[in-house]
Amino acid sequence: MSRIASTFAALKAQNKTGLVTFITAGDPAPELTVPLMHALVAGGANVLELGVPFSDPMAEGPVIQRACERALKFGIGLPDVFNFVREFRQTDTTTPVVLMGYANPIERIGPDNFIRCAREAGADGAIVVDYPPEECAAFADAMRANGLDLIFLLAPTSTTARVQQVARYGSGFSYYVSLKGVTGSAAIDTADVARRVAAIREHVKLPIGVGFGIRDGATARAVAEVADAVVIGSRIIQELESVPPEQAVAAVRTFTAGIRSALDS
Repeated sequence: MSRIASTFAALKAQNKTGLVTFITAGDPAPELTVPLMHALVAGGANVLELGVPFSDPMAEGPVIQRACERALKFGIGLPDVFNFVREFRQTDTTTPVVLMGYANPIERIGPDNFIRCAREAGADGAIVVDYPPEECAAFADAMRANGLDLIFLLAPTSTTARVQQVARYGSGFSYYVSLKGVTGSAAIDTADVARRVAAIREHVKLPIGVGFGIRDGATARAVAEVADAVVIGSRIIQELESVPPEQAVAAVRTFTAGIRSALDS
């Protein structure tokens, strides 16, 4: 059983909703990435998504685009991301880490090399926004063979056929994008999320995390009624943008703890 599967199994046994958090590797400064990862865990995050900086992050709104731009100014690339995970693993061997990004950096180093490096660093899986399931069966099989989960996105526009493909090739958990648009955009319709998650569960037996548009404890708690996990990214980046770098770690821990408290209330 993968670290991700074990984490969700433990959450289910405790009747708790998972908290999945996102930051971009290298933002706001490379030396803060690993301390921020630990701060997220200390605040109550169950799974960490670590964004791989990319120059054309098509699914991201302005907030995460800015984070990518800041990280790229430091020259952060996949080798650095692997090093961050490796350093994190020196003191945290239990929290799952999912690398989130786009196909271009993976294709540049080669999918087999990516899988090898991710496994050796201690990562647990990947979300590749522009790897549709019908085009990456071999990659999904290779990930699974190396103990890594490939997590797919589902959207309000996903067809039944696409949901079935995700059920076939995905592992770890499935990520439902709660709205049409980019990260950090409009408020979500929780009633609509409930309907669509129920339809997805008819085909997908993996835990379902819901993200895009979750900004505070109230929306997180509402989504937790129907999801196995809530995913928060843009709102965390905004916290980082609102404080000086020396206050970033404390601010992220405090914000995450507030979301965790809302989920547990």
